[in-house]
Amino acid sequence: MPNASSWSASSPLLLLWEDSSGTRIFLSLLYAVLAISGTLSNVMVIYLVFSFKKLQTTSNAFIVNGCAADLSVCALWMPQEAVLGLLPPNSSSLHSAEYRLLRGGLLGLGLTVSLASHLLVAFNRYVLITKLPSVYQALYQRRHTGCMIGLSWALALLLVPLLPGLWTPGSAQVPPPRQTDGGSRYTALLLAVAVLGQTALLLHCYLGIVRRVRGSAKRVSVLNFHLLHQLPFPAAPPPPRRAQRRLSSVSVLLLCCVFLLGTQPLVWVSLLGFFLRPAPPALQAASWLLLCSLSALNPLLYTWRSEEFRRAARSVLPRG
Repeated sequence: MPNASSWSASSPLLLLWEDSSGTRIFLSLLYAVLAISGTLSNVMVIYLVFSFKKLQTTSNAFIVNGCAADLSVCALWMPQEAVLGLLPPNSSSLHSAEYRLLRGGLLGLGLTVSLASHLLVAFNRYVLITKLPSVYQALYQRRHTGCMIGLSWALALLLVPLLPGLWTPGSAQVPPPRQTDGGSRYTALLLAVAVLGQTALLLHCYLGIVRRVRGSAKRVSVLNFHLLHQLPFPAAPPPPRRAQRRLSSVSVLLLCCVFLLGTQPLVWVSLLGFFLRPAPPALQAASWLLLCSLSALNPLLYTWRSEEFRRAARSVLPRG
């Protein structure tokens, strides 16, 4: 039976260091469920935005960009992992360097653009709520919005070939051969620092929105923007002011908690592997799986509080 390091470095799944068919079958089923649910939800959001004019807003353009990136993970990468997990350990597909590089590229491209889209959505909503309408209109012209989306993909395409080990599950945390140990450890550190920086900016934006909404409900109510309906909490003031503030805080807190739960375990596992010692393989696997599962949850995360999305979905889905 191969040891943990060699098995994880060549494994397509995240927990194949155990020579257990039960573990591989369980992970394959989990990947299959995430792939199907994530593909359907991401395709549904993209279809609704392109089909209903009321949903064609700047904020939703960034959400659609994230859904397109998440499809790279849910529709292209996860099905391959689900199938490869059912293959015998000595299968040639598991040890093909080119094929592993292709899968790592799909995963890296999707996750990089998806994380960038999270930040673009948060910053868009922050500017909308906390700045003057003229500032928002000047910043988010159609041309500028297209450039922001294009830059997110350009950044991902630049990072994937430069850092091939960054998005290979297990290779950044499990100690590779001695000659590449330093490079892999610094790759893990770069991953952790990048995600931490992105998380700090995202939390700053959403917490700034909460402070503004709680401190000036009147200001929010007079802004006549369709984007207000795309916030992860109700910005219109039909409920009493106190109830509105409480609901807004809970909704933003829920969004931030789900995002932190998906991203931070991998950050701290990477930091642990850099400064102290590699984390147990099971912990590495769980942290990567949580990060990848965000690609299936993102569409619901950004649309479940939007009445416009719910109304559009009801008009498309069959009744009953």
